[in-house]
Amino acid sequence: MARHIYACPMRWSDMDAFGHVNNVVFLRYLEEARIDFMFTQAAEAGAGEFAGGSVVARHEIDYLKPLVHRPEPVTVETWVTRLGAASLHVSYEVKDTDAAGRETVYVRASTVVVPYDLAAGRPRRISPVERAFLSRFMDGADDDAGVRAGAAEGAAA
Repeated sequence: MARHIYACPMRWSDMDAFGHVNNVVFLRYLEEARIDFMFTQAAEAGAGEFAGGSVVARHEIDYLKPLVHRPEPVTVETWVTRLGAASLHVSYEVKDTDAAGRETVYVRASTVVVPYDLAAGRPRRISPVERAFLSRFMDGADDDAGVRAGAAEGAAA
């Protein structure tokens, strides 16, 4: 399975009074990665219909470790875990890999995205071209189970 990799820049203002990236900011990181994936990368692959409209129906986020500001971007990996007729589930990991190859995962999350016809004001079906693009990033794992497993891992840490 391929994953979309996004190097997300961090801003000084991302930190809160406790000295780490605020929980709400992680939603922005996920959004930036999702927009790059579904708008920019999809359009470059000839599947640019998502840029015409989509809505978020649900987010689920597990915060596993605090992330502090630094000049280097943080990596957001994005992939598809479910692909329905008129919705898709996108999963994410916000993480780093150090020089020794050790991985630190800060957040695991999932989002339900619904393609939306802005002119008609209603959801629409995923087109065959969009489906072909998204299928390249498909993982058969259940995204909710993956996020729940991440929560258990974070609680045990």
